[in-house]
Amino acid sequence: MFGLKKKTEMPKPEDALPGRTDRQMRVAPAHTVLGKPLRGPWPDGIETAMFGLGCFWGAERKFWQAKGVHSTAVGYAAGFTPNPTYEEVCSGMTGHNEVVLVAFDPKAVSYGELLKLFFENHDPTQGMRQGGDIGTQYRSGIYTFSEAQKREAEAARAGYATALKARGFGPVTTEILPAPTFFYAEDYHQQYLDKNPGGYCGLGGTGVACQIGTGVAAAE
Repeated sequence: MFGLKKKTEMPKPEDALPGRTDRQMRVAPAHTVLGKPLRGPWPDGIETAMFGLGCFWGAERKFWQAKGVHSTAVGYAAGFTPNPTYEEVCSGMTGHNEVVLVAFDPKAVSYGELLKLFFENHDPTQGMRQGGDIGTQYRSGIYTFSEAQKREAEAARAGYATALKARGFGPVTTEILPAPTFFYAEDYHQQYLDKNPGGYCGLGGTGVACQIGTGVAAAE
């Protein structure tokens, strides 16, 4: 129904679907694996991170399995359409990326370790796709909540780009932006691979290790 070109080019804001401003997506009150709320506010000391690395079903599982992660949720971000539906995002006419919101305890897992998990579990050189998943919603993205996160993300991207180039990969296409509004995805998408253990996961890394510990401080 939608041409490949439309799905792999960001729409102009004026051409994006209108969405809706009068409702938010309803989601379950608690994470099916971690048992923590899907929506904040989070306990004192918990920080947030946001990543897009392809289909959010498999991406979310990677993060909820990590030590120190308090809660995760999947949703849509970095586009133009307020409170979009999955079908609208898949049309290529919202500009949104499929993302994972990660609430984590920095005393148990560093932001650098989350960046390592992010980079090693997808191919950040593929532009508007991950493997057979094609569209703007599958682009590689890091959405930062502080200047410290931005600095560390940029340093990690630069370091990983060098490592990938040495192994014959093309330029890294990961976008790094200030964290935009996070719109929760439909409830059936939340913790999808826990609810459907045999479900589809299209993630695949490059096999190239991401070296963290760049010397860029993660703290403010």
